[in-house]
Amino acid sequence: GEVLKNLNKFYKRKEIQRLGAENGLDARLFHQAFISFRKYIMESSSVSADLHIILNDICCGFVPPGHVDDLFPFFLRHAKQIFPMLDCMDDLRKISDLRLPPNWYPDARAIQRKIIFHAGPTNSGKTYHAIQRFLSAKSGIYCGPLKLLAHEIFQKSNDANVPCDLVTGEERLFANEDSRQAPHVACTIEMCSTNTPYEVAVIDEIQMIRDPARGWAWTRALLGLCAEEIHVCGEPAAIDLVTELMYTTGEEVEVRNYERLTPLTVLDYALESLDNLRAGDCIVCFSKNDIYSVSRQIEARGLECAVIYGSLPPGTKLEQAKKFNDPDDPCKILVATDAIGMGLNLCIRRIIFNSIVKPTVNEKGEKEIDTISTSQALQIAGRAGRFGSSFKQGEVTTMHRDDLAQLKELLREPVPPVQ
Repeated sequence: GEVLKNLNKFYKRKEIQRLGAENGLDARLFHQAFISFRKYIMESSSVSADLHIILNDICCGFVPPGHVDDLFPFFLRHAKQIFPMLDCMDDLRKISDLRLPPNWYPDARAIQRKIIFHAGPTNSGKTYHAIQRFLSAKSGIYCGPLKLLAHEIFQKSNDANVPCDLVTGEERLFANEDSRQAPHVACTIEMCSTNTPYEVAVIDEIQMIRDPARGWAWTRALLGLCAEEIHVCGEPAAIDLVTELMYTTGEEVEVRNYERLTPLTVLDYALESLDNLRAGDCIVCFSKNDIYSVSRQIEARGLECAVIYGSLPPGTKLEQAKKFNDPDDPCKILVATDAIGMGLNLCIRRIIFNSIVKPTVNEKGEKEIDTISTSQALQIAGRAGRFGSSFKQGEVTTMHRDDLAQLKELLREPVPPVQ
């Protein structure tokens, strides 16, 4: 009875629980180990001599009370027999220390990578230059935010006789008929491999690294891709963050700045009515309901319109874009969501914002309606007047007169650096 009483006293001591935790025994393991230890002492006919002496001393009061703590080394020895992984705890702790992300990618750290940041607004040719380098390399990987973008590079690459595979969450297409991996691959950024070596990697739309839901994929690509040259394309707002991040890996960032190739004019008047639509106009809506109602009103005026939104299958999006881009097709108006802010090559003369507020989901998962950010406004407005398309000059305005002043304000503001 004396032994049991002292063992239970040992179990309840805060000091012992703390020591247990330091040795990898959380409350649950500590409890299980103790039950087993107590059973071993109470039921075993031959407890080891050293443990027997200590128990005897404690029960007979030969040692000052509180010295039940002396049981700890025996308790730990027993715990390690029933939970062998306790011995690996230190290694596990080192492996699972997630404070230094650069250490998660030993393959990338084993090579000296050269990082080149192509910074500029939409339509400045920044991605074009990175892709030229991708095509001229012996091997390469392109990582983009959308299936469409990956698809476009896949197409472009194979058309240029550079065999390139496609990897997205939905599909895998091989350039070689026997499904051997081609030296080049175009993928959605979540699907990129961090242990295949490439000569050149392209990471597109790097400012997406700030996206609460998908930003991790850009961070992973930036820290983990095994390529001798990493070409990063996107808004200048991400330069500081990328430079800081690469500072932790000891890699320098060379920045190349690009200016917009075609002029963009913000008009002084709003569209005000769908009767004022012209060929090459694109109306941007931030909700599916608006897309439906606007496209119905356009069709009611006897005009054909193409429709593009996020959840359309990539094939359908490409067909709609092709229809709108084709000078011989009667379809001359486009209704789209901000899905056109990235990707698709479109021949747009004028971007018209149907509204400048967008429903978003905040970090608590609640719906909010917020004015679009400067970054979003620039990205979308920048789609007007594409270099090399039939419209050399881009124009941008709003549907409603009340929104125009605010849009002008948004387009004038500098994009705050990504934190």
